[in-house]
Amino acid sequence: MSFDGDTVSRYYSAVSSALPELRALVRTFPSALVGYSGGVDSALLAVVLRQELGRERLVAAAGRSASYPAAQWAAARAVADQFDVPVVELETRELDDPDYLANPTNRCFFCKTELWRRLLPEARARGLAVVCDGTNADDLREHRPGYAAGRAAGVRSPLAEVGLTKAHVRQGARELGLPVWDAPAAPCLSSRVAYGIPITTQRLAQVEQAEAYLRARGVTGDVRVRHHGDRASIEVEPRWIAWLTERLPAVRDRLGDLGFAVVEVDPRGYRRGSLLAGRAEQA
Repeated sequence: MSFDGDTVSRYYSAVSSALPELRALVRTFPSALVGYSGGVDSALLAVVLRQELGRERLVAAAGRSASYPAAQWAAARAVADQFDVPVVELETRELDDPDYLANPTNRCFFCKTELWRRLLPEARARGLAVVCDGTNADDLREHRPGYAAGRAAGVRSPLAEVGLTKAHVRQGARELGLPVWDAPAAPCLSSRVAYGIPITTQRLAQVEQAEAYLRARGVTGDVRVRHHGDRASIEVEPRWIAWLTERLPAVRDRLGDLGFAVVEVDPRGYRRGSLLAGRAEQA
């Protein structure tokens, strides 16, 4: 995702009243554990919590499994180190859950249920009063079954509570100097596997390696390798479609080595929730 000067200016005016509200809210927390992926939402929340509560009353907890890209974890650690956010890494075992592996349209509910099953005891053991996540106000208008799991577990969403949209979050992160302020969204690797196709560690590795290859070739912004069994559908931002199409023979060779028999570039480009939309069209 790219941002021009006019867009940045609009973000500045939009966030001017929202970030102080976030600070005021989190100052009411005696202490907090935040579910931390390193994306811009959880990164902004973690940094604001660190600034308002101090190092001793906060921990950022990351759930690690094969569905979490190694590159994203490295970026998450870098942000935490830069802003002195204490981090704990916990293993999650959603890949042991047959409901998750079946990959239904509410797969994220089972993933987040497992995440909070691990993180809530960690918060209690550390004596941390509030458990929260990086859900923003825009997320509440989308297909987010994982949000229901958080609500059921008593997890709070401070960004959403004060009305911070994605635009607010990105500009707030830019104001604070977070290097991920304009980073593309990075949901878990399972989100690339077409609903109904079982989740396996092999498929997750195929997606991770395929996307890493495309980024190594120079593709930036939003990149998704959608896994449709033996077929890979590549979604990139419109500015990259022609570039990638010209290099498709080499891309097919590499992704073929990873196990994809068919490799295509989606001419419509990157679209949020395209797997869910495609399923609806087939219904």
